[in-house]
Amino acid sequence: MPAPCRTTVVIITRNRADGLRQVLQRLGAIPESPPVIVVDNGSDDATPAVVAAAGPAVRAMMLGRNAGASGRNAGLEQATTAYVAFSDDDSWWAPGALQRAEAHFDRHPRLGLLCGLVTVGAGQRIDPTCTVMRCSPLPRALDLPGPSILGFVACGAVVRREAFLQTSGFHSRFGVGGEETLLAIDLARRGWGLAYCDDVVAHHHPEARGERPGRRARMVRNALWTTWLRRRARKALAATGAALYAAAWDPAARAGLGAACGGLAWVLRERSPVAVTLDAKLSLLE
Repeated sequence: MPAPCRTTVVIITRNRADGLRQVLQRLGAIPESPPVIVVDNGSDDATPAVVAAAGPAVRAMMLGRNAGASGRNAGLEQATTAYVAFSDDDSWWAPGALQRAEAHFDRHPRLGLLCGLVTVGAGQRIDPTCTVMRCSPLPRALDLPGPSILGFVACGAVVRREAFLQTSGFHSRFGVGGEETLLAIDLARRGWGLAYCDDVVAHHHPEARGERPGRRARMVRNALWTTWLRRRARKALAATGAALYAAAWDPAARAGLGAACGGLAWVLRERSPVAVTLDAKLSLLE
C-alpha cells in the first residue's frame, strides 16, 4: 500500500462549479490521492453539490463571503499535513508532482515554499513567470533544491505549513491578482528559503474569455501596496513616482493608483520595511 500523501491541496473557488468539478476529478485521479479542502468564497451556484459529490477525500469550507486569496489561509489552517499545495478552480497538479515536492521539502529543511513549473492550456505553454524564475539572478543557495526566488505563481506553489503559519498568510485586502509577492517577502524575512523546481508540475487552464475586468488595475494596486508595506523609503518613493507617470496615459494604472491611495491609511499603520539585505535582493530581481 502506498504511503499516505503528506500534502493537502487547498482550492479557493467562487461560482465556478463546472471548472471545480473538472479540477476535483483530475486531483482524484493522480496517484498521490491527496486530501483536498475546497474553500468556497460565497458561491451561489452548484458548488456545494459538486464538493459533496466528490467523495470523502474532499472537504468544504463555506465562508459565505468572498475572501479572495485570503480564503487559502482558512484552508491551510484546517489542513493537518506537513505541506499544503494551492490550486484554483482552473488548475491541478500533474501525477507525481506532489510526491516530488514532498521529497524536496524532506531534503531541504529551510525550504518554506517551492513554485513548480506551470503549464497553460491544452498546448501546455510554459507560464512566462516560470521562465523568469528559472533564470533568477539571485545567488543560488546550496541548501535549496532550485533557483532562489522572491515571488511565485499561487496555483503552482507548495508550502511548508509550519513556515506559512509564521506569517500572516495572504493579505485579506488584496483579493486575487498579485497577492503572492507580499507573502514571499514575509517568508524570506523570517529566514525561510523559496525555490523554483521545474520537476514539480501544475496545469493551469484559464477560461477562454480572457482577463477578468479590473484585474490589471488590481495588480497595479497590489504591487503598490506591497512596495509601500515592505520596501524601504527610497524604493517606495521611486515606485510611487513611476505609478504617477504611468497613470498619466494608462487608464488601468490610473485606476490602480487611485485604489492604492484609498488604502493609504491602513498601509501606513501596517508598514514594516524589510532589512537592507533583503531589499537589495528585491531590487536585483527588478
